[in-house]
Amino acid sequence: MARMIFINLPVTDLPSATAFYQSIGLRKEAAFSNEKASMMVWDEVIHVMLLTRDYFATFTPKEIADAHRTAQVALCVSAEDKAGVDALVDSAGRAGGEMDPGPKQEMGEFMYGRSFADLDGHHWEVMWMDVSGMQAASAEPVEA
Repeated sequence: MARMIFINLPVTDLPSATAFYQSIGLRKEAAFSNEKASMMVWDEVIHVMLLTRDYFATFTPKEIADAHRTAQVALCVSAEDKAGVDALVDSAGRAGGEMDPGPKQEMGEFMYGRSFADLDGHHWEVMWMDVSGMQAASAEPVEA
């Protein structure tokens, strides 16, 4: 079995958070969802577990951060191309998320990124990279 990642996020309003993630393209997996949690499937590898704050608290003795005020992680996913970056960030904005809470990231022709924050303030980066282009450019001889 391939390795999978489950990103667990505390949310204040589970139905609204679920609708937000559905609107940006994730699928709710009913078999692993209930009134305390929604399992959102991005693809066969990435799953986002939306947990009510009370339920999330059962997994840790630590204080749960308010992602609108503090940052603990910056989550990053890749896109197929620059248009895919823009499409995902734009869909997050249409769904009520904050578009571009961080600066756009560009590295010449080889990298492009934007960000969004979900309804609970969780920060997501969306990046496109042309790895083969970066490798080819770095292999070119430097002129003296």
